[in-house]
Amino acid sequence: MTATYTFDVFSSLDGFGAASGNWTGYWGKQGPELLGHRLAQYETKQRMVLGANTFRAFTQMLAASTEDSDVRDPWVTRMRHLPATVVSNTLTGPLDWPDATIASGDAVDVVARLKQESDVPLRSHGSLAMNRSLMAAGLVDYVQVTLFPVITGASGLDPIFQGAADFDLDLVGTRTLDGSIQELIYRPTRHT
Repeated sequence: MTATYTFDVFSSLDGFGAASGNWTGYWGKQGPELLGHRLAQYETKQRMVLGANTFRAFTQMLAASTEDSDVRDPWVTRMRHLPATVVSNTLTGPLDWPDATIASGDAVDVVARLKQESDVPLRSHGSLAMNRSLMAAGLVDYVQVTLFPVITGASGLDPIFQGAADFDLDLVGTRTLDGSIQELIYRPTRHT
């Protein structure tokens, strides 16, 4: 049996994964429903798959954060304690992550192997470039976009699908959180 792989990402309405200026990681829109839902999603058994750049960003944010900052929300702490594979040809151990291993090589090869070997679902939060290549290779089963009610046209950073191939998306799940945040789950199919 092949494990499912979910590309999980936060987005502004205009498709950015982050913003500069005075925006926060949740664009200041998080509420108890979002945070509780995220914690519940990360309480199930699964393996995280992260690219090296996202892994570095997470560990740097955690190291610079305080106990009461958004970076240490309970779902993030839970995510950090899940088993993780970091796809990297540049990182060396030991990693500042409780149960993380480094897998060197091409992300497509690594994730194809993980999908065959894993007895739990695979999930990646962020890791935009890696997940665009995994989508192009047909390895992403679900794209989970948490859409925040903001437009960051002037300050948007990290365009999520810039340079991605064309895909048709089949909507398989939707949820409204805190009255204005949309979680959309799609099954992607390469558009031909």
